Formats: sequence, C-alpha cells, structure tokens
Amino acid sequence: MRRALLLLGFAALMSGSAAGQSASEVERCFQNPAGCSAGGGAAPAPGPAAGGAPIAAARPAAPDHASVLQKPEADRKRLQESLRTLDKYSGPIDGDLQSEATMKAIGDWQKGHGTAAVGKLTPAEAEQLNAEASRVPIRRIEPSTQIASPPPPPSNAETLKALKAKWAERRKAAEPKAEAAAQSLVRDLKAYVAADGDGVAGEQFAAFAKWYADNKVAGRTVGEIVPAIDDYGDGKSGAATTTEIRFDTKHGPDTSRQCLVFAWVEGTPRRNTQAFSCDDVAAVENWKTGQSLKSAWR
Repeated sequence: MRRALLLLGFAALMSGSAAGQSASEVERCFQNPAGCSAGGGAAPAPGPAAGGAPIAAARPAAPDHASVLQKPEADRKRLQESLRTLDKYSGPIDGDLQSEATMKAIGDWQKGHGTAAVGKLTPAEAEQLNAEASRVPIRRIEPSTQIASPPPPPSNAETLKALKAKWAERRKAAEPKAEAAAQSLVRDLKAYVAADGDGVAGEQFAAFAKWYADNKVAGRTVGEIVPAIDDYGDGKSGAATTTEIRFDTKHGPDTSRQCLVFAWVEGTPRRNTQAFSCDDVAAVENWKTGQSLKSAWR
C-alpha cells in the first residue's frame, strides 16, 4: 500500500511532459533517475542524422592540372622556355606540355622543390616556374660557342693572283705540245727560205709567201727566225696555235726586224692556216674566235 502511494506521488510530481510515458517507464525512472532525460524520459539513442544519411568525413580537393594544359599555346610555350632557362628542358618549344620530354622536365623541377614528380603543373606551380626563370641572369655566350663569321671575299689582287696561278698550271701542261708545234713551223719556214721561196710554208701560208717575195724584190734577205708562242689551246676542229715569228732581214749593211703572226690548227697538213702582221691584233683575235679557241696559254 505504501509503495502504491509513493508511485502515485512521484507521478503527480511529473509535469505534462511525463504524462505520455507508460507506467513501466515511470517505474524505471523512479528506480534509476539518472537513466531518464531532463524532461523525465529516457535519453535518446544515437541515430542517423537528418535525412537518414550518415555524415562522411570531408576529402581534400584533387590538384588542378587541367587548367595549365588548357592554357593558350603562347603560355604553354613560355613554360617550356622557362624549363629550358632552368636547364631542365632541351626539346622543341612547341607548346606540348604532355610530351615525354616536357613531362620529364616538369617532374625534375618538381622533385627539386620536394614535391611529387607528377609531370604536370598546377596554376600555382606554373606561376612559380615562370617567376624562377625570370630571375635567372642572362648568360654570356663564350667565344668558342659563337657562330664564326664568314671570311671576307678575296680582294681583286688576290683574285688576279689566283687566276694567274691557274693559268700557269694550264700553260705548264700545254707547253710541250705548243713548243713542238712552233718549232715545226720554224723548220718549215727556214726550209722555205733556204729553197728561196719553195716549200710547204709558202703553200700553207699565202700571206707569208707574198711577204717573202716582197722582201726579195726589195733586195732584202732573211736571216735569223725566232718564234714566240702567242696562244695555244683546243679549238672546234683540233689543237690550235698562234705563233709570233720575228725575222731579221738584211739589206746591204743594214739589218731590220719584221714580225708576222702565224695561226693554224694542228694536222698533216696544217689546217685553217693564216698569217697576219703583228700589228693586226684584231684579225688574230677574230681567227681565234672563229676556231672557238679555249686557251691553255693565257
């Protein structure tokens, strides 16, 4: 009876908030007041958050590499130039930040800063890379690495000297043949004089035959005959020779010197033969041109 009265009294003390509790809950709170909430009920058991979903721990955001890869080509090329300035890259400046050489260079730069060598740059890393490169002092190019300037063109005097040396070599090679041709002509001329106007020299060189006859009529005799090769080389129909012949002519006690130029193409007999006064330079040159002479003498 006393227990029942106590229970009734405890229940009367509970406010309207405990009115909805069952008798068993009231009895439990009476026996163990610490197990009830401040409002007289049991402490709520832990449960799901609002909406029924459990709260997950927050994860750090992934690094942003896409922004740098999508930069304009000029910006990507600048990053490659910065890597080159820092001696990390030696490939082409083409703006390809995903090439093997560029990614390796970025990775090496990242390792030098104690970060993971992923081979891709975040915007902050790109800015830092360019800033570092801009602080690198301009390097002086050593003389050994400079491109050598081309040598100056030869002077006119040097060109002429080289040309004369070339002519001398050609003349040296042609000299034996030219000398043989000139001496052969001299022999025929001497034979013609010795025969007093008879022989192949007069038959081949009509101008020489007339010259000899004119001197004979004038009472002059022919003495020494001296050759000097004027030109020698290949013509359109064979080896061509022009030789200046000096004749000593005598008239009583007086001696005078006369000169003729003989021109011919080698053969047996000689071909395209002509004889000119030594003063008639134009006629001699016209003959050479007509033979398409390629001089080995001058």
